[in-house]
Amino acid sequence: MKVFITGISTDVGKTIASAIIVEALKADYWKPVQAGDLGHSDSHKVEELISNGQTKIHKNSYALNTPMSPHAAAEIDGITIGIDKIKEPETENHLVIEGAGGLLVPLNDTDTVFDLIKSEYKVIVVSRHYLGSINHSLLTIEKLQEKGFKIGIIFSGDEHPTTESIILQKTGVTFLGRINEEEVFNKDVMKKYAKQFNPVLESF
Repeated sequence: MKVFITGISTDVGKTIASAIIVEALKADYWKPVQAGDLGHSDSHKVEELISNGQTKIHKNSYALNTPMSPHAAAEIDGITIGIDKIKEPETENHLVIEGAGGLLVPLNDTDTVFDLIKSEYKVIVVSRHYLGSINHSLLTIEKLQEKGFKIGIIFSGDEHPTTESIILQKTGVTFLGRINEEEVFNKDVMKKYAKQFNPVLESF
């Protein structure tokens, strides 16, 4: 299984969700484009949170120095991101791929994160409640549905029933589960969530 993790915006919990799914499936992990925080990147965070001995963390295709949109971070580094140079790593294991920000985050003048999602990927949308999140969730899912992707959704943060129910009602996507606010996310918490998510992921 190859699963692409995207969010409705930035800072909605994609990396925590990715770590849980990696642990649940004992999958490999790959973040094609990392922008900023290279000393403690999303790849580092996932590696610190998982416990299984099967996962391989694959190298970023692009590791950019500035925490901003990849197209702009690349310009600061004096390069242009070439989508043809973003090569999916070879593995016989499940693969979890984490995007950067939301679907339409630009990689260069023409390509966006959306262009990284291959037809055979299953897509998990991470949604978090804030003012405007319903609109962002529906737009994200509609864009994915236009291309016919198999879509699941994870809600991150405090539960907000009216928000979640209307998103599920209007989209019909698969509800995979929720990641609550936790005092800390560590290996024990990851294992707890991985156990909860494993059955639904296996049938997703």
